[in-house]
Amino acid sequence: MSLGSYQAQTFPSSAEFDATDPDRLADIEHKHQRVSDFLKSNGFEGLLLQHPVNFAWFTSGAICPQLSANEPTAAVFVSPDARLVVSNNVDSGEMFDKQLAGLGFLLKERSWTEPRQVLLDDLCRGRKMASDSGFGQSADQSQRLASWRVPLRPVECARMKELGRVVAHAVEATARNVEPGQTESEIAGQLAHRLVKHSATPLRLRAVADGRARQYRHWSFGEALLRRWCTISAVATRWGLCCAATRTVCFGQPPENLAHLFQKGAMLHATGLFFSRAGVDLGTVWDKVRRIYEKTGLEDDWQHCDQADLIGYQVCETPLVPRSEYLLEPGMAMHWHPSAEAIQLGDTLLVTDEGGVILTPVDDQWPTLRVSVKGQPVAVADMLCREPGQPRSDSVLD
Repeated sequence: MSLGSYQAQTFPSSAEFDATDPDRLADIEHKHQRVSDFLKSNGFEGLLLQHPVNFAWFTSGAICPQLSANEPTAAVFVSPDARLVVSNNVDSGEMFDKQLAGLGFLLKERSWTEPRQVLLDDLCRGRKMASDSGFGQSADQSQRLASWRVPLRPVECARMKELGRVVAHAVEATARNVEPGQTESEIAGQLAHRLVKHSATPLRLRAVADGRARQYRHWSFGEALLRRWCTISAVATRWGLCCAATRTVCFGQPPENLAHLFQKGAMLHATGLFFSRAGVDLGTVWDKVRRIYEKTGLEDDWQHCDQADLIGYQVCETPLVPRSEYLLEPGMAMHWHPSAEAIQLGDTLLVTDEGGVILTPVDDQWPTLRVSVKGQPVAVADMLCREPGQPRSDSVLD
């Protein structure tokens, strides 16, 4: 396929934009080679990527703007020997200056007045095409692309570690600063502010006051007032990647039943984290966690809420379900979020050859609870107990 008619558009440089990252360029070249080998071996002339998660994956972190929930403003067209971005004249300049400069992408630009489908039809017409959506007469390769997005590559793992630190801190700083009498919505707003301040985009926010999660396990936030204790959670994204964390704060000493329930939740959480190892299938990990549900007298509680997901460019790349044969590999990230009645804990873990690495670690000011799993200590975030109006102690990230 000839791309000779598609010219690379150049834009004025700016000192505000970072120089090309060689690790990112190498990541893109690696992915292009993988796509190229697939196209050649299957007789395809090109691959069209329209979904934002695949746009971010192939471009190693570029974000595709969206005019609406179902209308991204750009797409990526990959042939064995070239890669080009299809975009409108409104977004192309910013996209290339801030996200794609020096990374070997060509630009096929259209006017914002022209329907995007017209240009995509023109690119695909008369060619044997693959895509992530089944566009036109193309072969839908969405499942194959999902498998390519995991495991994460080294540059993606490094970004996940940075994002995890921001997400964990935002959740913990919010918990250290909330006060009784605030609404769940106010608390979620504080959490969103801290994430956006550090270039992380909130995807899911939860501020669940005084045990409401017992009835609604996926409750987000509402107008209810915080009185005694609150579970605060965030799933956020940056560079197209997703990371998540959950923490609980209580004013004064928690009631004995609440503290006891939290300990049960900590056992569930620690077990999931400990057994999320390379070479182990998700079904085996789930069996370990389910035994803890049984040992703690919560035999049926797991049926009320999902427990964990493989996380990456999507919040859920693969769910953890009973009897799953999905095999964990180094570079995969797991979001564990088990619940014990009204209690929920949550962290993101990176699977490595040496074991699991917590991507959302607690900071020095947050209490930890050590749980013994197979004789090994596993540290998880404990419940933070504080008094209303006590002096706040936050790090420079705030």
